Parts: sequence; C-alpha cells; structure tokens
Amino acid sequence: MEGTDGPGRACPSRDCPSCPRLVTFRLAQRAREPDWHNAPVPAFGPFDARLLVVGLAPGLKGANRTGRPFTGDHAGIVLYDALARHGFSRGTFEARPDDGLELVDCRIVNAVRCVPPQNKPNGAEIAACRRFLVDHLVQPPRPLVVLTLGRVAHTSTLRALGLRERDALFAHGAHARPGDGPHLLSSYHCSRYNMNTGRLTVAMFDTVVRRAADLLGAA
Repeated sequence: MEGTDGPGRACPSRDCPSCPRLVTFRLAQRAREPDWHNAPVPAFGPFDARLLVVGLAPGLKGANRTGRPFTGDHAGIVLYDALARHGFSRGTFEARPDDGLELVDCRIVNAVRCVPPQNKPNGAEIAACRRFLVDHLVQPPRPLVVLTLGRVAHTSTLRALGLRERDALFAHGAHARPGDGPHLLSSYHCSRYNMNTGRLTVAMFDTVVRRAADLLGAA
C-alpha cells in the first residue's frame, strides 16, 4: 500500500518493497536502531507551497533517524537556516521533528525516500522513486519554483517533468524556465562534505535561496 503526502500526492508505504537493496538496508537499520524512523521519509511543508526543494535522499543519522527531511544532520542546519533568513519558515529549527518548526510557502521532498547505503542510491532506485516526485511537480497546485540540491536531484526532477538535461543544465546557481513549467534553480548539495571542502559556502547557498524568494516575490 501507499501513503499520501497530501491531496493527489502518493508516498511510499512504511514497508515499500520496490528496491531490494534499500529494503535490506532498511531492515538492518531497524534491527540495529529500533527507535529510529527507518522508513521512507515523507515530504515536509504545505502541499500548496510555491517553492519545492528537492534533495537527494535521507541521511542515515538525519532524516532516516528523525523521519523529517534534512533533520538531524549538518545539511539540515545549512538548509533550514537559509530558509529562515528568507521567510520560508516559522519557529525555531532544533533538529528534531517535534521542534514545532513550520515551513511557509515551501515544501521539501527527497528524490529517493529511503536511506541508501553510503548515501548513494543507484539508478534503478532513483527511477523507482521518481513517481512519488512526479506528483509534487505536476499535481495542482504546482510549485512555481523548484530548487534542486545536487546533480542527482536535479536530473531526477528534469525527468519527472519530461525534460532533457540540456533544457536546464545543472550548475550551482543556475536558473532556467523551460516552456511554461516552474522556474528551476540548482545548487550544490548542502552536505557536510561540500561545506567542509569549500565547494559550497553558506553565502553561496544563501544566494540561491534568496533568488528563489525573489522569483516568488516577483510572481
């Protein structure tokens, strides 16, 4: 059975069987950490938000543990701080799902809903989970701006929209609007690795989130 992420938006069930490798990993984590979420992670934020943020997949000790996207790991601190600075949240982010944080006109979803080994989903797993991403992109009310975090999330988003990579090339800070679809913004993923190596800085990421706010403000 499937669950729901809101009207017209399906999400995988707690025991989704679609990806054998991820099922095996998920069951092993349940045995190791029975108090963790250890299941597909639902989207977070109002279903009618005009900004959709698309991440890669739950982190092992982040969303896989807490059950909320980007909650419990370093990437979440970078993301939620930036969203707060530009008016996309209400309340205080405390890296736990009961902190009372609310997103404002923003929704977060991952391209792959289950935690993958070594944070690396394979192509078949990305494709199997894409149907749950499609709903967020094409079911009304559709987002006006989509911010993709990392190349994998960006490519999966394009395919969910029926677009080719050349329609909106991935690059940090890139902006495209193919046809009459949503504005597509891309950013390097706000992972600890990217931040520690300097590939991405807080200022660089803030610029992209500010661009999303500007596009919505001009709509």
